[in-house]
Amino acid sequence: MNKDQVKGVGEQIKGKINEAVGKATNDPAKELKGHLQQGAGKVQKAYGDAKEEAKDEAKRNKP
Repeated sequence: MNKDQVKGVGEQIKGKINEAVGKATNDPAKELKGHLQQGAGKVQKAYGDAKEEAKDEAKRNKP
């Protein structure tokens, strides 16, 4: 696991928390912030996953 994967998961968790707080307090702005954080976290994790896959592929194809 690389730092982008870890940060991405962290952002997803923060987003879920903000979304829940927004729903509980009837704060649409906080809820939207949570949705956006989750989306950003998913993108960052996907980037980290791709980096990890490329690294693994390079190791497999090393002569």
